[in-house]
Amino acid sequence: MDPQTLPVEAQDLYHTIKKQYRVGFELLKLEDDLHLHLLKIKDIEQLLDGKDPLKNPSEFPFWVRLWEAAVVLSRFMVNVRPASGTTVLELGAGLAAPGLTAAALDCAVTVTDYEDIILDFAKVSAAASKLEQVQFSLLDWLHPPEMERYDIILGAEVLFRDEFFQPLLTVLRRAVKPDGVIYLAHDIKRKSVHPFLQLAEKEYAISASKRVLKSLDQEKEILLTRLTPR
Repeated sequence: MDPQTLPVEAQDLYHTIKKQYRVGFELLKLEDDLHLHLLKIKDIEQLLDGKDPLKNPSEFPFWVRLWEAAVVLSRFMVNVRPASGTTVLELGAGLAAPGLTAAALDCAVTVTDYEDIILDFAKVSAAASKLEQVQFSLLDWLHPPEMERYDIILGAEVLFRDEFFQPLLTVLRRAVKPDGVIYLAHDIKRKSVHPFLQLAEKEYAISASKRVLKSLDQEKEILLTRLTPR
């Protein structure tokens, strides 16, 4: 991906980001004719300093990495093929792969996270992927505003701190349509998933399936959960 081909506004944003971080574009292939160009930080290992973010999640900026769960959720959306114009909200979007995938499938997408810099990366990625049906909005789960309701809500690796469980449930309650659906994807080893689902089952019918993401050197098991309002 040549940054010089970006629209002027996105190109300016890219150069602003580049002053702070070593960045590059990663190609995420979803189908032969469907792919994303995701702007990401190149020196993530230096940021992590050899530590495992799954063991100490509160210490790390989760948004800087393209998580396997986000890839699985993106590919799942391709298989689901929502109808054109379906409204989609991505929570804790980070690099926003699932949300941008939905936009590439002609959904009306709102990408949210809690910092401007995170959304700036996602805006450049949307422009690089030639996606226009995307809105970007700051969202603090602890102080959520009045919200629109969406047909689909997406979240990949969003369950990492117990104190955010109830705030997240509040956001979901406000944002999902009565006949809508929520899809969450997480590393199957993440211990916080099951306690959250135990809380959520009071309000949602829940189903889950295991997906395996294969790479050259490993297989990653991802738990994909589907929540629908009772």
